[in-house]
Amino acid sequence: MYAIVDIAGQQIKVEKGQEVFVNRLESKEGSKVNFENVLLIDNNGKVSVGKPIIKGATVSAKIISHDKGDKVLIFHKKRRKGYQKLNGHRQYLSKVVIEGISEKAAPKAKKAEPKTAPKAEVKVEAKKVAKPKVEAKPKAKAKPKAEAKPKATTTKAAATKKTEPKTEKK
Repeated sequence: MYAIVDIAGQQIKVEKGQEVFVNRLESKEGSKVNFENVLLIDNNGKVSVGKPIIKGATVSAKIISHDKGDKVLIFHKKRRKGYQKLNGHRQYLSKVVIEGISEKAAPKAKKAEPKTAPKAEVKVEAKKVAKPKVEAKPKAKAKPKAEAKPKATTTKAAATKKTEPKTEKK
């Protein structure tokens, strides 16, 4: 029997007794945790798939320790510029052992609903009203536009020049 569970933003395939490293959880070491975001359960060939999760299904686990992951080195360099930078990162992790997978949670007590008399059903029939058909009138032919009169062809330079006789100064 295995399940696919969403734990701290990661989808992980888990089985009973398996130890898994997940992103750091808030609980203390030695405490028990239940994961309710179960996406899929396979019980000896009988597969249950959630939409998106299976309601009532849980995976119980126990936190063994809080650790750091391996160091990851990030190196930046720009060639011919004399720029290089080296950064390191260690992810905070929690080591978890899976104790059990259950498909159905314990049924919760249902609230008693007050009994009321059934309401009388009212049936209303909608009548279909036929719309009268309107025949489309033929469109009138558009009148041809009157042709524009040609404008007088005078240039701006000619209109602004005044023709005065030149007089020579002596």
